[in-house]
Amino acid sequence: MVTNIVKGLPSTHGDHYQLNTTNLIRHAVRTYPEQEIVYRKTDGEWERYTYADAYVRVKRAANVLKGLGVGPADTVGLLDWNSKRHFELSWAIPGIAAVMLQMNLRLSTEDLSYVTDHADASWILVDETLIPIAEALAPHVPKVKGWIVMSDKPLAEISTSLQNVRHFEDLMTEADTEIDWPVIDETSTYSACYTSGTTGRPKGVYYSHRGSYLHAMAMAAAINMRRDDTAMLITPMFHGQSWALPHTTMWAAAKVILPGRYMAENTALLVDMMIAENVTIANGAPAIFQPMLDYIKTLEVKPDFSKTRLLSGATEPALSLMREFYELTGADFVQGYGATETTPLIAMNMGIKPSLQGKITDDEKWDLKRFQGLPTSGIDIRIVDADGNDLPPDGKSVGEVLMRGPWVIERYHKLDDDADRFLDGYWRSGDVGMIYPNGYFKLTDRIKDVVKSGGEWISSIDMENAIVGHPLVQDAAVVGIRHPKWQERPLALVVPVEGAELNRDDIVSVLEGRFAKWQWPDTVLFVDQLPRTSVGKLDKKVLRVEHADVYKDADQ
Repeated sequence: MVTNIVKGLPSTHGDHYQLNTTNLIRHAVRTYPEQEIVYRKTDGEWERYTYADAYVRVKRAANVLKGLGVGPADTVGLLDWNSKRHFELSWAIPGIAAVMLQMNLRLSTEDLSYVTDHADASWILVDETLIPIAEALAPHVPKVKGWIVMSDKPLAEISTSLQNVRHFEDLMTEADTEIDWPVIDETSTYSACYTSGTTGRPKGVYYSHRGSYLHAMAMAAAINMRRDDTAMLITPMFHGQSWALPHTTMWAAAKVILPGRYMAENTALLVDMMIAENVTIANGAPAIFQPMLDYIKTLEVKPDFSKTRLLSGATEPALSLMREFYELTGADFVQGYGATETTPLIAMNMGIKPSLQGKITDDEKWDLKRFQGLPTSGIDIRIVDADGNDLPPDGKSVGEVLMRGPWVIERYHKLDDDADRFLDGYWRSGDVGMIYPNGYFKLTDRIKDVVKSGGEWISSIDMENAIVGHPLVQDAAVVGIRHPKWQERPLALVVPVEGAELNRDDIVSVLEGRFAKWQWPDTVLFVDQLPRTSVGKLDKKVLRVEHADVYKDADQ
């Protein structure tokens, strides 16, 4: 935690003015009431309304919750897609000093039950299409007082076994359109998001109003978002609030696109809407951007995305993906780095620093796109060795990434044994990386995912991206598997493009010159698909378990 704070001469600034998230939308509506929000309904149709229209519904929703007895510090769960109602409630719930629980609908019933109970959720709002998830959840969450179904259908047409059910739109019709927003202590929780890690129970990350407000300002600056931008929220709002893009759009007064429910195999609707609405900012994981690119390749006329920044997170995108997107559409892949615990922005790769312009080749510029970018102003980053000693920013010294700042957690919610995740007030990310003399930050692996072979480390991330660079490879994962002689050896699991036939020699051919021969995977397995977590990351825990015996009988 922060210590030794020195108190200087008191200022005459409005330091008692609280940074509440409600102010973001309140100020945006005041100045840009006509700005548009375009949303997709459950039936697949697109509609639009304005900031001013949305704000009236935000106030109604806040009054609905107050009418149900929800007040400061109460927790309200939200099971929904990136919908109009989700967007409205993300302002209404925290606006009355309650906590918005972001419920990851891709978690197992067991984990989601744990999250709901651990967060002490009292009411849960659920989209009609997700009622089956709520019904599976209900027997395991006795603290929940009732369920509010969100649908355009009347309640009489909705069949459910849920108890004490209310209809959101009915309640909205009866609610007042005006509200006297409370001034909330800015250190109060705005929302709660639980980690979806592959080990242990989900851990509660509780974002403050202050941290969320400052993060919005930093995010807008980092991606250069302006009032003439159009932002499509592709990343789920139920995880990290779509990487805080709702807040950022309000700070910048940008146009908002809410795509509702979509599937990875049906990303054509996302591309079509990006074209129709001239989207300039969209966020997502490589697992979503790749099928979008595949669809674009089928179009006779390729879209012009030359003004578009694709914010990519969850895992490092392959260089081939970034180059192809640029060559076909002009879109700029902007790699970001962060975590649930960091709201998430820690670093952003928004192109080449002016000081490097004209001094590096085009190939070097593309290679630099593989980096996670430059640390965000307002965040302190340290790279430390196993003993916690700081390592120099020399582009060679690799260590664990530590960070602190106004939107980075200092503890987990109701978790007493979290001391090992912090060091001297810094959150320990569990990531391995390095900082170069020019200031750029490069992530090399997760500590648990780096392959430890013969006393040396092999970056699984870099190897995966090299393999995906093969034109006949659709997806790839590299994991360290226990070996009787070398401690671990890399195993590559490769998903070929449909109809392609590949062998190990084809795969190692793209590793030549980038990896020493001893680093090449001894075994390459070709599979139909790879397991991923709810946020699109490769689930390497599953892969390590499934293939734990691959090298069991290897030569000693």
